[in-house]
Amino acid sequence: MNTTTNLISDQTWSRTDMLAGLQGRDAPLHFERCDFDGADLSRLDLRGAQFTLCNFAEASFDRALLSETRWVGCRARQTDFGLADLTNARFQDCDLNNTQWTRAKLASALFTGVKLTGAHFAEVSALGIVFKDSLLVDAHLRGLSFRKQTLAQLDFSEADLSGCDFREAVFEGGSLRNAHLKLARFEGADLRDADLGGLRLANAAQFKGATISHRQAASLVEELGLRVV
Repeated sequence: MNTTTNLISDQTWSRTDMLAGLQGRDAPLHFERCDFDGADLSRLDLRGAQFTLCNFAEASFDRALLSETRWVGCRARQTDFGLADLTNARFQDCDLNNTQWTRAKLASALFTGVKLTGAHFAEVSALGIVFKDSLLVDAHLRGLSFRKQTLAQLDFSEADLSGCDFREAVFEGGSLRNAHLKLARFEGADLRDADLGGLRLANAAQFKGATISHRQAASLVEELGLRVV
């Protein structure tokens, strides 16, 4: 990615402004403390752009080209990224609660320290996607693969993880409390540091081959009314 950028700061942007600003650019744009709240940014070519401390509440990036973009400290609640190309995008310390990512391209995307409560990742292309130290509470993540990943401090509480692949994944903290785990796979996973609250023995077959702690095993057995000493 070209490291030379055109810095633009402290401005409010509409679609018309963006179309004008993208004309004749010779380097990726860097927006700092800019306001895009409610803007229609669909189908725009913003490849390689950087966004620092910008606001995007309820904006639309539908079908936009956003590969190699960088997002730091941005607030983008309820933003629509549907069908956008976010290949190799990087999000750090952003508020992305209740965002929509339906059918987005997220190959090799990285989310670090991000709030994604209620986010909807339906039918995304996500080979190599990575989440770190992020909130995914009540998120829709059906069918995503986390196979062999180290999952550091991910809160999946009440998330829809149906059909997700956690085989050989290592959970470093984080939570699966009350998550929806229908058809999810955990063979070879290390769950000893994860919060498994709400897990029922009826779901235990899905965890065959996974590693849990004595404390976690005791909690499961106690659901039967037995005491572990």
